[in-house]
Amino acid sequence: MLAIVLNGLVMMAEFVAVAAVAALGYHYPAGFAAATTILALVLGLALERARLQNEMPFYFEGEGRWRSVTVWLVATAEAVIKALLAGVCALLTFSGTDQGRLFWVAVVFGVAVYLGAWVSRSLSISLRARPLRWGWFRLAVPLGLMVSLALSFLPQPSFTDLGRKLIFELPERPTLAQASETLFVLKQKFDALVAALLSWIVPVEWAQVLGAVVSVNVLTGFVAAIYAVVIAEAVRRAGG
Repeated sequence: MLAIVLNGLVMMAEFVAVAAVAALGYHYPAGFAAATTILALVLGLALERARLQNEMPFYFEGEGRWRSVTVWLVATAEAVIKALLAGVCALLTFSGTDQGRLFWVAVVFGVAVYLGAWVSRSLSISLRARPLRWGWFRLAVPLGLMVSLALSFLPQPSFTDLGRKLIFELPERPTLAQASETLFVLKQKFDALVAALLSWIVPVEWAQVLGAVVSVNVLTGFVAAIYAVVIAEAVRRAGG
């Protein structure tokens, strides 16, 4: 009985944490982007260094001072680049002018984070996996594919509406929200064109899936993975 109650409390805590992350992105995209950048940088500096320390002997024999210096330089560079990428991606994901679209983006993002945290926690229980290490390097792609596929079902404007918006409605110096909204619509139309081309080779249903696979929206999976592993690691440590 006690185990059931504790498991229920854990699930509730995960849900609350995921909802808070999605709400932060939906209501405060700039703050969410800043938090994502800082979090990705802090985690990246530690995890990329740990990975390289174990990876370098696989490629290079011998020890030397150059190895530690190389590990530090490469890990720092990778952490900074990934942090900037995560921050920009987080900002573009939740910036826009269509509140209805942004709401569904937040829902899809929250589901992805929750599933990522659940998978990481399950593996930590069954296989003693470390959520931070495993999730950081393995969750981004599957979560990104899930997010991209889900977003591909959002309504899309016609080319006529898109042209009218670009010519008559978009100002010469658009705001961040306006630019992000336009960029998202352009990504949608590009993905639709890719799917249309692929439909000449494979069935239409598979063409849409393949279009989502090559979409830029897959990058959102890296942002979702960051919060998924942090939540899973927090739950693992709380449980002892």
